[in-house]
Order: sequence, then structure tokens, then C-alpha cells
Amino acid sequence: MLRLGQRTFEAHEPVIMAIVNRTPDSFYDRGATFRDEPALARVAQAVEEGAAIIDIGGVKAGPGEEVTAEEEARRTVGFVAEVRRRFPDVVISVDTWRHEVGEAVCEAGADLLNDAWGGVDPALAEVAARYGAGLVCTHAGGAEPRTRPHRVEYPDVMADVLAVTVGLAERAVALGVDRESVLIDPGHDFGKNTRHSLEATRRLDEMVATGWPVLVSLSNKDFVGETLDRPVKERLIGTLATTAVSAWLGAQVYRVHEVAQTRQVLDMVASIAGHRPPAVARRGLA
Repeated sequence: MLRLGQRTFEAHEPVIMAIVNRTPDSFYDRGATFRDEPALARVAQAVEEGAAIIDIGGVKAGPGEEVTAEEEARRTVGFVAEVRRRFPDVVISVDTWRHEVGEAVCEAGADLLNDAWGGVDPALAEVAARYGAGLVCTHAGGAEPRTRPHRVEYPDVMADVLAVTVGLAERAVALGVDRESVLIDPGHDFGKNTRHSLEATRRLDEMVATGWPVLVSLSNKDFVGETLDRPVKERLIGTLATTAVSAWLGAQVYRVHEVAQTRQVLDMVASIAGHRPPAVARRGLA
């Protein structure tokens, strides 16, 4: 069972985490949700379409202008508090690697800290433990935050992913984070080239076999774009194909831009796997 905030999710229950960027320069929406009103509208739409988690980020993942911890907190803390007020049942996640920001957003009502940079700030896990928050433990190949991979190599990329993510998860539990509130993430594109991300997807069942719930962040990423030679705005089909494969292999949480489309893919895979009945079953029965 996965426990995040006031919500619990069964082992075979797919969970959608909707992305809400509080940045003026995000790679996908180019600042569409930087201001409060469109960002809150995005939250409402995502919840309506089936997202159980809202993932709020104050710094884009790629290189760009410096964003201090103070500025990151300014972009996220008040917004977290307002989302908590308007949507008391939603799980609020914050995408940050900094413990100062983690502490501030937990004070404002965040339930989950999404550490996409692989524990580069070890104190972030301590914050999660202190506030009773969940933690996402991600493989980033030792990369510094907001850097792109360059000629990165692994003797066995999945062996490295497993060693890092399971190690971070076990450390978090040892610090006091609830074991049922820790997830592991292979970190597609983070510290990886396209072939690494494809292999991590192909071998995702090895992560699932560890017993930790697996989160995948696939949405419109570069490995999808390079695989199909498509620009950012034309990666939905590739993303959904990768989502279906990940669901079949046992991933549980999906960090996405397109919630409604992802929900249909996950429901279809769950029904094929026998975990969900068809919404309607009339054919051949009349």
C-alpha cells in the first residue's frame, strides 16, 4: 500500500501526478502556469480529469537563469497553501532538491517531496521525516541539479538505478520517513542518454521487483523526442506508448502533463491486466 497525505493507494492502483510548473521558462508550457490564476485553473482541471497528486515545481529542470532557494520558495510556498485550502483531499507534491524549500512547503501543507536530483541535498530526506511527508528517491546518475548529461556511461544502467534508488529509499526509512510513503524513480533523461532511458523503461520490472512503489516521469521528455524525432509539442503519442509499457511492467505513479489521455491509457492497461473491470460491458450480452 502507498500512503501519501490523507490518501492510500492499493498496490495495483495506478496514480496520476499532474505537473504544475510555477516557472516562467518551463520546457513544455513556457510559463503558462507561472501566474496564480492559470495555475489554480490547471490544478482544478487536473483533479477533475483524475489526478490524485499535484506536483508543483519552482525551478525548471534544465539549465537557465539562476533561481535561488528564496525565489524558489516564493514561487511555491504560497501556492501550496492555496492549493491545500481549495483542494483539501488532493496530495500535494513539490519538486525540489533543496531542504530549505522542502521545509517551507511542508509547513504550508505539502505531503510529498519529489527529489528529482537523487539526494544531492541529504538534508531533504531529514525534512521529509520530520514533517511526516513522503519522498521520491530518484536516480540522476550523480548529476548536479539543472545540468544536462554529457557522454555519460554505465556498465549496467539498471544496476546503477537500483543501487542508488533503493539506497536512498532505505536511508529515508532509517531517518524516519514512513516506508509506505517512499517511492523510487528511474529518472528518465536525468544523467542518462536516450538509450539509457529506453533500457530503464524496458527493465522497469526490475525496479518493481524491489517492492518499492515506482514513479515514472515520462511526459514529453527528450528520450521520447529523440526516439521518434519529434519536437516537444509532438511527443504525446510516444509518451502514452511508454506509459502503457510502464504500466504493464508495474509502475504505479505517473508524472504527466496530459492527465485525461494518461487516465485512459492506465485504465485500459489495468483492465487488460485484470485489475479493473470494463466501465461498460454490453457487447454480446443483449
